[in-house]
Amino acid sequence: MLKRADPILKLCLALGALMGGAGIGYYYGIYLPAQDIHQQTLAMAERQTKAAEQSRALADRARREQEAQAAYGQCTDFAENAYRQRWTQACQALHDADQSAFDDCADNLFSTRSGCLAKHPIRPAQDCALPRQTAQALSTARDQRRNQCAAQLQSAQHGGR
Repeated sequence: MLKRADPILKLCLALGALMGGAGIGYYYGIYLPAQDIHQQTLAMAERQTKAAEQSRALADRARREQEAQAAYGQCTDFAENAYRQRWTQACQALHDADQSAFDDCADNLFSTRSGCLAKHPIRPAQDCALPRQTAQALSTARDQRRNQCAAQLQSAQHGGR
């Protein structure tokens, strides 16, 4: 019986060594590279997610910047239009006052039309020269509104960062 045990033992040892080698070969040849590929895939997916988030953040920031610039443009346009409208209203008021004074003069029997025009010249209803204080007040109001527009733009730009 001992004579048969020696070849069986050798065969079992060889088979055990072969199975152990196969296990080690599988671990280093198949399992570890698959784990490495899996980790690389996860890392790449994470990098792509971060890149997409950054891209969205940049696009969102650019959109907010464009909206802020558009709002600034509308604000300054409104300030300029209000300035022009107030200037025209002031001119119209002066024109109406001049016309009233001229009409009062013309109603006088002892006055001539040319004499009334010399005494009471009638300013144009638009694009007239306003008194310095009135023009300065209108310009100051316009500049203040523009400064408010710039402050709103600046707060929108810094708020978006």
